[in-house]
Amino acid sequence: MALEVKFINNIEQINQEEWNALSASPYPFTRYEFLSLLEQTGAVNGDNGWFALYMCIFEDDTLVVGLPLYQKTSWFGEYVFDWAWDEAYTRYGLAYYPKLTCAIPFTPVPGPRILTQRALTPELISLITEHIETLCEEADYSSCHLLFPTLSISDELTKQGWQQRKNVQFHWFNQNYHTFDDFLATFTARKRKNVKKERERVKQANVTIHRLYGDQIEEKHLQFFYRCYQQTYAKRSGHIGYLSQAFFTGLLTHLRNNVMLVIASQEETPIAAALYFYDENCLYGRYWGSLKDIDSLHFECCYYQGIEFCIENGLRCFNPGTQGEHKIQRGFVPTECYSNHWLKDRRFHHAITRFIQEESSHIEHYKKQTYELLPFKEPN
Repeated sequence: MALEVKFINNIEQINQEEWNALSASPYPFTRYEFLSLLEQTGAVNGDNGWFALYMCIFEDDTLVVGLPLYQKTSWFGEYVFDWAWDEAYTRYGLAYYPKLTCAIPFTPVPGPRILTQRALTPELISLITEHIETLCEEADYSSCHLLFPTLSISDELTKQGWQQRKNVQFHWFNQNYHTFDDFLATFTARKRKNVKKERERVKQANVTIHRLYGDQIEEKHLQFFYRCYQQTYAKRSGHIGYLSQAFFTGLLTHLRNNVMLVIASQEETPIAAALYFYDENCLYGRYWGSLKDIDSLHFECCYYQGIEFCIENGLRCFNPGTQGEHKIQRGFVPTECYSNHWLKDRRFHHAITRFIQEESSHIEHYKKQTYELLPFKEPN
């Protein structure tokens, strides 16, 4: 039977079991529960510029392929910045928005973007891109952007004429360490001493750290985290965070076993918190907030506690989020990530092709420079 393609603007119209069965990966951010919680709490289909338009492919009325696709009316929460492209459209009197984006809202974490148990053949990729391009033509979207896919998917899309754009994040990789000291033993003496000093400063400030996960996390803990998160977000950016308290407390119902929370206390009074997601392979550091400025507390809560959690639980990697060259000297390795872009107006598509080619040489140079900053000893 022929495959049937539909675009669906509310995840409640999709069968939960069928959606979750599409992916063999434990990756939490494409799970129905996570995407549904974004909708239920207004992060999606609200005022943040994300409007669900899931691409679903059915065979015999059974869902066999799914993409987290969204109509976007602003750049908020994407983390692959295309402001210059928007400005170019404006200079020519054209509208860059609305556009389509295949991504996880507010979550710049590489992972699966085309969900299916089937082989991702060139024919299937072509079917997907053809329907998205047709939708852009018929509904007057300027473009479509697929953000933070796996390299294999990105390469396949490149073959379909969707331009591949590269960027760099900083990830930590577990080399079968047994303890945090095993990890530090790979550092040069000076860099190892710097990390120990940072951790000691936190202890000298009479700060204690607790890691909570699973049934250890209570609603009161997430309410405290949310207070820290909003205060720090407002201080740093001048506006509140995209995600609501209802989203974070809803994690206890929907994804409790994928959440780890770090809480820092000074003289038994909680003062800071960091929230992570994890699966059986990786840890994902996403959200942080503090009510009090203490030297090195951010590094302790957002990096060192995460590394210790990975070592203790045998997780192979730790993605602490985007940007931040300060991560390098703490053992996070420059790691390429990808996005793919198709623009309906062929003039702009060709112009952006040139832009990406020029940018790629700068990205490669930047990556080489950051490798020189790594704290590790030279191999024998």
